[in-house]
Amino acid sequence: MSDYIVRATAADGAIRAFAAVTTRMVGEAASIHNLSPVASAALGRTMTAAAIMSRMRLTSEEDALTIQIKGNGPLGGIVVASDYESNVRGYVYNPDVDIPLNSMGKLDVGGAVGKVGYMNVIMDLGLKEPYIGYVDLVTGEIGDDVAYYFAKSEQTPSIVALGVLVDVDGSILNAGGYIVQLMPGAGDDIIDYLEEKIRTLAPVTKLLSEGKTPEDILEMLFGEKSLKIAEKSPCRFVCNCSRERMERNLISLGRDELADMIEEQHGAELQCHFCNKKYYFSEEELKSLIHQEN
Repeated sequence: MSDYIVRATAADGAIRAFAAVTTRMVGEAASIHNLSPVASAALGRTMTAAAIMSRMRLTSEEDALTIQIKGNGPLGGIVVASDYESNVRGYVYNPDVDIPLNSMGKLDVGGAVGKVGYMNVIMDLGLKEPYIGYVDLVTGEIGDDVAYYFAKSEQTPSIVALGVLVDVDGSILNAGGYIVQLMPGAGDDIIDYLEEKIRTLAPVTKLLSEGKTPEDILEMLFGEKSLKIAEKSPCRFVCNCSRERMERNLISLGRDELADMIEEQHGAELQCHFCNKKYYFSEEELKSLIHQEN
């Protein structure tokens, strides 16, 4: 199944919902960064959230969204970025983190991330200044923290379910999630209905393992409430790094720093955090960058 996101409404517009399958995207990130199982789960959940949120909020080619999570757990932190087409990239601070399973026998994402810390959601929407939403971590499980962000920063009651199923060899069996939001004016009957449906619905990874699609999941939730599928769009792992970007990064270091690189290293090697691609610059190329900086 290719990775994609479905956008829908239900209950005559009182509910809007997004569901996604992100198995390939998360699998590529896990492979590139050689992630431990719990690191794969943490990064994969965050990438899935970013992919969906991009479809919710970004509207033009220049728009961008970044989620930054910093907790007191051994994972250290997570950084995920996406554009308006849900081209997503991300990394964790400590890709090798390995901790025991939680009390339910599941990967302990909350323990790896930590329960003390913060989550930033930064959206560059082409305005003078980017929008920055800041919330404290609730559980470190990612889904709860994203839901808390929507409630606190956007005042939108939301249900967020994110999941990554990791095989014993570390490969990604499936990944995906959904975000459901109540629109202004949603009545108590809709709230009660939604709470009951969410309570009885199986976890995302179990549904995906059974062959369910994002459309199927939304149908299970809202088939009785006039579900309307509005859009289906792809999402994927894409890094936008380039040699030109790395050149600009080097120039931004300033003349003195570049001169030190020439004197001490006779060149420079830069590595992209998001995709691990390496870029080498020779001594002569650094001298040329100093000339450009002048």
